[in-house]
Amino acid sequence: MSEQKLTAELRTEFGKGFARRARMAGQIPAVIYGHGAEPIHINLPGRATTLAVRVSNALLAIDVDGEQHLTLVKDIQRDPVKQIIEHVDLQTVQAGEKVTVDIAIHVSGEVAPGAVASLEATTVSLEAEATHVPTAVEVDIEGRKAGENIHASDLVLPKGSTLLTEGDTLVVRIAETASEAEEETTAEAAE
Repeated sequence: MSEQKLTAELRTEFGKGFARRARMAGQIPAVIYGHGAEPIHINLPGRATTLAVRVSNALLAIDVDGEQHLTLVKDIQRDPVKQIIEHVDLQTVQAGEKVTVDIAIHVSGEVAPGAVASLEATTVSLEAEATHVPTAVEVDIEGRKAGENIHASDLVLPKGSTLLTEGDTLVVRIAETASEAEEETTAEAAE
């Protein structure tokens, strides 16, 4: 994942009133923390930040008064109704450093006829290099039959990633379609 570059302003005022004024001026309050340093309170440009954080675990290069900070988005607080970004928490990272992240699972392919797939876990926890965090883990279910479930240990992880989720965690359940299961039950009851 490539880093997005943003220029931030150092924030010296705090509280709800200041945060509200910053958002009205098109800025998003944020904080950079990590590596034992004091937190740095900043304002980010609203539109550019909204575009940059559309993907989970976005890597941002923040310029604060000429000082560069490589950060990973750890949390985004949104307005529950308008869904606008109200605040962003950023964790300082370094190239080559391993970080723990939750990665989305994307399912591709079609199961065998008479089977249906259901996604049981939408994310898995991985340890990955901060500058090479994967955007998703792909799960291919092409041609799988009922009963061929996929667990976390079965996932093909991106290079350099380590699975932190328990290996026996069910990720994709493949079962018979409801109509076939009902027909079998009805046939057994009739006999």
